[in-house]
Amino acid sequence: MLYVQALINGVLLGAIYGLMALGLSLIFGVLRIINFAHGTLMVVGMYSSYWLFTVLGADPYVSLLPAAAFLFLVGFVLQRYILNPIVDAPEEMSFLTTLGLGLIIQNLILMAFGPDVHTIDTAYKLSSLAVGELNIDVAKLLAFGTSLVVTGVFFSFLQWSETGRAIRAASDNREAARLMGIDTKKIYCIAFAIGAATTGAAGACFSTFIPTSQDVGMLFTLTSFVIVIAGGVGTYHGTLIGGFLIGIVEELGAVMLSGSMKQVVSFCLLMVILFFRPQGLFGREGD
Repeated sequence: MLYVQALINGVLLGAIYGLMALGLSLIFGVLRIINFAHGTLMVVGMYSSYWLFTVLGADPYVSLLPAAAFLFLVGFVLQRYILNPIVDAPEEMSFLTTLGLGLIIQNLILMAFGPDVHTIDTAYKLSSLAVGELNIDVAKLLAFGTSLVVTGVFFSFLQWSETGRAIRAASDNREAARLMGIDTKKIYCIAFAIGAATTGAAGACFSTFIPTSQDVGMLFTLTSFVIVIAGGVGTYHGTLIGGFLIGIVEELGAVMLSGSMKQVVSFCLLMVILFFRPQGLFGREGD
């Protein structure tokens, strides 16, 4: 029964992981930028929800929309004025630039909120639903449902909107997109902004059941990379499934080993996947 409980927790966590990693997958797929500020942007989403809860008393699922909108604006500005000039530069340029951005944002958060860990004490934070001998955490269940809704909006936007089709065109072939009259620089800004917004939404979901701290950004970044690579770089459905897979493996690993070892289990799984499928579970040959 303990393993069944861990499996359920892993599925609930996996939906949020998938949403968190979708932004990274989108940014890399369209811009070919290795965004090491990804986890820090998620922390900004967590602190946005914390601030709105503290000042206005807004529930994190109410503050999710303004938090995502704020991250959309931040992402657009970062791409427009800092990252667009280096889109076609060697990959180490984007690596160093985004790493530096992450450190700057982390220190700005430290200056604004201090080094203390913060929590959002909602009415449902410690609530659970009993299903036989199993207990389902209400906060995680709400985060699971919200993540699926936001993910559905993300896929619908890419599939059906004109801007979404332009983003997919730029992702498939930049030069062809330019020749078709697509303003790729603008599309890059929108893609990065959407990636930041979905990451902020995931941060708002996480803030309901884990403490908010300014120094967890790199952990979120590494987890996102594991998910994207395991699922297959450039495949959004692979990223979503990778999120579920890593969530389940981490929870089962925490039961079988210890909570501090669950990230190690994830990296071991990634190495096994890459040994048999270097392109990831759903990646195409040559990616």
